[in-house]
Amino acid sequence: MITDSTITCPLCATRKSETMPTDACLFFYECTGCGALLRPKPGDCCVFCSYGSVPCPPVQAAGGKKGCC
Repeated sequence: MITDSTITCPLCATRKSETMPTDACLFFYECTGCGALLRPKPGDCCVFCSYGSVPCPPVQAAGGKKGCC
């Protein structure tokens, strides 16, 4: 299981590597570049699934199925 993901802000393109929680989803993330509050896109369970380079651990454990959190 991969626990590090790089979040890319859709507004300013700032990228930051973050360690994901292994037992929960992260619903909000504040961009370190522009301060925007990122939320999951419709159909995604968390900000890592929407804006990260790797989906969250619960989705990885479920074999890539969305909305498992």
